Amino acid sequence: MSQHSPSLVNDIRAASRHLVREFGFLDKTIAGTDLSGSGVHAMMEIGLNPGITAKEISTRLKLEKSTISRLLKSLETRGEIMQTRSDSDGRSFGLTLTETGKATFAKIDNFGDALARRALNRINGDKAQEICDAMSAYAEALAMPQEAPADYQPQFTVAEGYQTGMIGDIVGMHARTHGHIVGMGPTFESVVANAMAEFMPRIGKPMNNSWSVLENGAVIGSITIDGEDLGNNIAHLRWFILSERLRGKGLGKVLLQKALEHSDALGFDEIHLWTLKGLEAARVLYERNGFTLAEEYVGDQWGKAVMEQKFIRIRPK
Repeated sequence: MSQHSPSLVNDIRAASRHLVREFGFLDKTIAGTDLSGSGVHAMMEIGLNPGITAKEISTRLKLEKSTISRLLKSLETRGEIMQTRSDSDGRSFGLTLTETGKATFAKIDNFGDALARRALNRINGDKAQEICDAMSAYAEALAMPQEAPADYQPQFTVAEGYQTGMIGDIVGMHARTHGHIVGMGPTFESVVANAMAEFMPRIGKPMNNSWSVLENGAVIGSITIDGEDLGNNIAHLRWFILSERLRGKGLGKVLLQKALEHSDALGFDEIHLWTLKGLEAARVLYERNGFTLAEEYVGDQWGKAVMEQKFIRIRPK
């Protein structure tokens, strides 16, 4: 086990307290709202993960079930959130933002974004990325079980190309993640499976590729570039998905970066992707990496009419 000097530990603790003060967590309300810190974090989790359950929020925020119950009840009374019964389990309710809640979420998100950008603009060179990597590693270390050894490393690897079982693994993740939007049932899974089955025999061609996060051989996160199906020197970003337990670990950014680097290296003029409206965490990641919303329309190919979105990224000059 590594032994760190008392001065280093004290410096880390002092910096952590400073962050808490600067983020405003000692105030009664934060992020430019009249919500408490726990209220703001609950709104962020629901906004970034539509359909999340109260139990999942309790786990993420490390709050007692009774505390979460009171918090969510107050947000519902304010008209910020609403409960929707799960299509697959009538005993389970997912949480989504109302129009009022979406406005509050945008206010919170903009506040945090401005705070981060203001600080990063004062940091020179590559230090910004170093800070990001260090903060992610520190946050992950804090989240490790208390009994985990000091040299513990998550058993995740990122692999390129076809992986045994990836079609079933990826289709299952899409169904569990997006089912509350498109409706549970065989139609959505069949459409995704058929599209993947058509693509996989072509995966070995130079213009195509996939990158997957593996855990004990199973695919628990993935992204694909199809360089053929759209033509006109346009790359198609497809099947970008992460298992729930991977979120917040930076692996989505890693996968997306590999897809962008592949596309840019091959000289694709544009990358197009289609997604479902309401997946705010993915949208934030896309927009931070140069994608812009180009089109929004109602589609029914998944077995239920849903609002679809098309994003486009133009290759940097």
